[in-house]
Amino acid sequence: MPIAGKHLFTFAVIADTHMNQEEDYSSSPYPCNALANARTRRVVAELNQLKPEFVVHLGDIVNPVPELPTYEAAAGHFKALVADLEAPLHLVSGNHDVGDKPVSWMPAGTVNDEHLALYEQHFGDHYYSFDANSLHMVVINAQIINSGLQAEEDQRVWLEKDLADNAAKRTFICIHYPPYVSNEGENGTYDNIDEPGRSWLTDLIKTHKPEGMFCGHVHNFWYDLLGDTEMYILPSTAFVRQDYSEMYRIEPGDQYGRNDEPKLGYFMVRVYEQGHVVENIRTYGRTLDDGATLPAPPARVHVPQSKESSVVDVGLDMRHAWAEELVVAPSGGVDEFERKLARNDYPVSAMWEMGMKRMRVPIQDLLDTKTRRRMAIMQGAGHLFQVHSYGIPGAEARKLLVENVDLVYRLEIVINWEKADERIGEIAALKAETGLPVYLSRVNRKHTAKHTGGRYNHLISHGFVLDEADELAAFFDANEHAAAIDGVMFSVMRDVEPATAAMEAQAFAERLGRTACLYVKSSTGSPWEAFMIELANTNRFAETVVCGLGVAGVETYLDTFDDIERSYFARVGLVDRRFNPKMGSRVVGNLFGLLGGGDWTLQGDAVEAGGARVLTIQGDGETQLLVLPPENGEALEAVLSGQSCSQAVDLDSGEISAPPALITTPTVLWVG
Repeated sequence: MPIAGKHLFTFAVIADTHMNQEEDYSSSPYPCNALANARTRRVVAELNQLKPEFVVHLGDIVNPVPELPTYEAAAGHFKALVADLEAPLHLVSGNHDVGDKPVSWMPAGTVNDEHLALYEQHFGDHYYSFDANSLHMVVINAQIINSGLQAEEDQRVWLEKDLADNAAKRTFICIHYPPYVSNEGENGTYDNIDEPGRSWLTDLIKTHKPEGMFCGHVHNFWYDLLGDTEMYILPSTAFVRQDYSEMYRIEPGDQYGRNDEPKLGYFMVRVYEQGHVVENIRTYGRTLDDGATLPAPPARVHVPQSKESSVVDVGLDMRHAWAEELVVAPSGGVDEFERKLARNDYPVSAMWEMGMKRMRVPIQDLLDTKTRRRMAIMQGAGHLFQVHSYGIPGAEARKLLVENVDLVYRLEIVINWEKADERIGEIAALKAETGLPVYLSRVNRKHTAKHTGGRYNHLISHGFVLDEADELAAFFDANEHAAAIDGVMFSVMRDVEPATAAMEAQAFAERLGRTACLYVKSSTGSPWEAFMIELANTNRFAETVVCGLGVAGVETYLDTFDDIERSYFARVGLVDRRFNPKMGSRVVGNLFGLLGGGDWTLQGDAVEAGGARVLTIQGDGETQLLVLPPENGEALEAVLSGQSCSQAVDLDSGEISAPPALITTPTVLWVG
């Protein structure tokens, strides 16, 4: 749901703390499980600094299940720890708290009246609702669904009445097991609610249309629309469910993926007059010892999430699948008798955290039914899609373009330039048929497939180059159908600096009255040459962002989302192969937060200052310098050359501070 109006308040959602009966000990064999208490303590301290209106815990409060004698000790540890939480805390029961849903293959005990009574003794009601500010929050016990217990029938009657009685209120559902993980029709597994209870619950949600639904249990992030309801599955604060490390084309990481620390965290939910925004706060597994205090946080840049971001002139090329479903093998841990199909939503999470709205995708994404649905869902979450096609789309693709025209922000047509005179009229007809803005690009095999230096250069070149601008202008002047072209795609190779290209592109845009869109590459023309120095690539990403934000008539695309460490043109991306943030994504997000809401102008090309590249940005009566340092850093004095500097933003951390003596990461300096 798009947001509108002013921000009203913020609440927090945490999940799966798995508190242990002792500090630094767990009955689980994984070392990271023994850190659960200290990790929860750290989260409580952070929440006290963030000051949400209230906190909801989605269950698996403790690790020992109710049938174990250590359950009571773990519950006591949790209650003692959260006694320090300043915000009101509302609890949801999880399977570790009241017993598993009815499953015959698991050895753990299933939910029963005795376990429910034990939970209520320690934690209170296992289903209920409460009102907080303008919201109606509904807490459901997922474990009793399909159980046949009297509590199941009691909850069913109560829930149907509660939703009906509060139909006029903005409502959020809080539950432990999600109804499903990736697809509403997926098979029953350890990770979802089985039929017939699933359909009862999903039909109820579709009928009453709550604004959002928060689910735990699976210890990973997913996002979907259930009817009109935004459904989120949260990460854990304690550990990752490592069976889902099958989703990444890389080794699983620490403890076979269980201690993938960047995936640990919780949500802050910002409520607006219309709609809400979820921010995933990554804890990176940080801990806090008993009795220790958390230092006051430094001032930081606020990074807008994709729904909040106003940045539309900077985009991301989605070279790899961003809505991919993968087969998760039976692990023997929580599922054993069939495979699971799971969609990887971590690319989505990474884009949200950067505030990245604009995505360049191939037309095959529009043609694929499942990916097209994801495009519609992501559009509602603030994203814009530039769809590119090599050649004029065929009949079926044109039909889908017309039927789904609202999903396409820009249509990019890549043509063989030798056929340009024939194709430009077809592009004009396509624009008339769809009403879409059209950007033109070119591919020319004969231009690049040639002998160079004794080697055969058998590579694809797409996008115009800036020294072709005069030729392109003459073509537009001579062709009556060229008025259909709204923008032109230019490819900027690694040996051309983005700011240099942006200044040339701006002149072209002004001359032709069309947008110049720069596809800024992180690689050269050689597939063998790798670019794996993170700072060097991050500097290029930062300069590309500033060009898109600060040069009128020019848009930019970053060409490398996740690391490319296999195939051709190896290079470091914004995120790693597990889609965890790297320096590049943090720098891009902080630049969006710092410059995205203002009217800033890049003042010409970069200059060299010592070993750094320095770009000057002006706007809102201020002058700022973007400093892109070399690997060994750069002294502040060499960058400023006699100017004064009032404060600095480290774009990697987002921290705002006094100017440092040595600049070692991309940094913005306030001049004066």
